[in-house]
Amino acid sequence: MARYGKKAAEKVEMAMHERKKGTLRSGRSGKKVTSRKQAIAIGLSEARAAGGKVPPPKKRPRK
Repeated sequence: MARYGKKAAEKVEMAMHERKKGTLRSGRSGKKVTSRKQAIAIGLSEARAAGGKVPPPKKRPRK
């Protein structure tokens, strides 16, 4: 069974293309995104918001 849906793949693909072009910006600060991992995270977050099949984000341990 697939972990991610088609919508998630499309959103991540779009985020990666935007990162390559240099037009991908982070949400709150509006800074340009250069990290590949961050681009994937943004794509998955957008897919979640759009109702795509994406598992919830990993919980970070509290310090």
